[in-house]
Amino acid sequence: MSQTILAISGKPGLYKLISRAKNSFIVEALDDTHKRMPAFATDRITSLGDIAMFTEDEDIELYKVFNAIKEVEGGKAASIDYKKASGKELQDYFTKVLPAWDRDRVHNSDIKKLIQWYNILVAVGITDFDELKPTEGDNVDDRLEKTEE
Repeated sequence: MSQTILAISGKPGLYKLISRAKNSFIVEALDDTHKRMPAFATDRITSLGDIAMFTEDEDIELYKVFNAIKEVEGGKAASIDYKKASGKELQDYFTKVLPAWDRDRVHNSDIKKLIQWYNILVAVGITDFDELKPTEGDNVDDRLEKTEE
């Protein structure tokens, strides 16, 4: 993907990588604010390409889950209001998206975050989720270590 989409622990939403600074990345929020800020190695930064969902058989990469939501929703934002939905509604919705999800290891908060991230990506026009596939050497932690040298 031409821009790396990141999740930063403790910060809501998603961010795109803008550039590197000494000992940090410069990231921009994918929301309406487009606020830029530094993200440091201590922030636990994760590329969406490095995230997978637990299923009963094997872990499914996040881009495949996003593609499944896209198929269910016809490429539009999620039809469920993740903020107001009950736990049962979230689980029923996620069963339509990913029938074999692991009900013991995937929590309602994980489903909410997944739907939130999907909606953010659709809102900014990112709907080709295959571009989120991890590529060789596309590890955020490795890039942070290189900036610290």
